[in-house]
Amino acid sequence: MALDMHDIGKAIFETSQQIQRGVKSLYGHAKTYAEAEQEYRLALAREIVRLRDEKMPVSLIKYKRDLAEVTYKTAKDMLQALQSQLSGLQTLYKRQDEI
Repeated sequence: MALDMHDIGKAIFETSQQIQRGVKSLYGHAKTYAEAEQEYRLALAREIVRLRDEKMPVSLIKYKRDLAEVTYKTAKDMLQALQSQLSGLQTLYKRQDEI
């Protein structure tokens, strides 16, 4: 089933809208990631000092920070996929126009 110019144009518009929403979302994830990283580093420093005082080896669970990092990177990857999709749709739109 071939897509007509209207369908391709609509898909381009919708993908562009998803990218715009994604960029706004990505900012939120980046901020959350940065805050979690800061919190982690402060807690890590405190814990290292405490454990050293107790003569214990240093190992910590860093789940919250890692989750924020993965969420940020996943959102970033999704945006890149949408940008690739948009590029493909634009190419399809151009090719349809040439036919």
